[in-house]
Amino acid sequence: MITKQDTPDSTGSTFVPKVLEPITWTTERWGTAGKLDFSILNDDFVFPEEGDKVQFYYNNTPVFFGFIFTIERSKSDSIKITAYDQLRYLKNKEILEYQNKRADEVVSLIANDFRLITGELDNTNYVIPRRKEINKTLLDMINTALGLTVQNIKKIYILYDDFGKITLKDMETLHIELLVDESSSEDFNYRSSIDRKTFNQIKVYREDEKAGKREIFMTKSTENQNKWGILQTVESCDEKENPQVMADALLELYNQKSRTFTIKNVLGDIRCRAGFSLFVVLNKGDININHKMLLNRVTHEFKFQEHFMTLDLIGGVLNV
Repeated sequence: MITKQDTPDSTGSTFVPKVLEPITWTTERWGTAGKLDFSILNDDFVFPEEGDKVQFYYNNTPVFFGFIFTIERSKSDSIKITAYDQLRYLKNKEILEYQNKRADEVVSLIANDFRLITGELDNTNYVIPRRKEINKTLLDMINTALGLTVQNIKKIYILYDDFGKITLKDMETLHIELLVDESSSEDFNYRSSIDRKTFNQIKVYREDEKAGKREIFMTKSTENQNKWGILQTVESCDEKENPQVMADALLELYNQKSRTFTIKNVLGDIRCRAGFSLFVVLNKGDININHKMLLNRVTHEFKFQEHFMTLDLIGGVLNV
């Protein structure tokens, strides 16, 4: 369903075009808006324009609400359309300075400034003492606030558009009662690594400008250093933050392998979207998974009486 935007010369009108298969809906957990790709029949009665609203329902269940950003025409009888949800508008750049705000309050502030509609925004429970952002995208500002929250209280929150409402939820509440195993699809790929975002030694420093010195706090895992060698990262913290608490929290987050699991052509379930988790069981040779994993990227493909999806899952270290 496509709705024309209201203009000074006309009121919005809604029409249901003849949609050609397939329809593809893609969501990613980090840094990208939800996207709907589809084609409609060019019948000289439907004239979509950039900015028009798009609503997609599957079996009468709301799936996607967004706005047309790209229209592609050719000599064929079809028009290709790409629509994004509200998170696309978070690519705008801005200058922002704030004090004593939680990440959810930063989301609310940005949404109000850019006329974006919000839904449930969970209290993120960590107050950022102060932050100055210059010429950054709105999404980068939000991700920085969420990253600071993770570093200090070890809680991950997921930002997504829930059918036209920007939503922020505690990751632990976004579990889908769905089991994925080797028999769920025709092909899978599993990978474990300590090459990216794995650290067993954390240094956090804090500048004491009045005293003219730098304080350094460190924590480490001797056990994993003996297995993997020393893998160190260094982070800075604000004078109002507790650097030792931050170092301990980062070690708990990053002192483990990263795991990725891709499974293709799984029977579709519209509850599956990036940021949600489900249960994975895979026992094959030296691979032994029997726990929840996080959906990092989900691609749904809808055809007539067919719905399949490709799932990219992660476990262990998260790119927060």
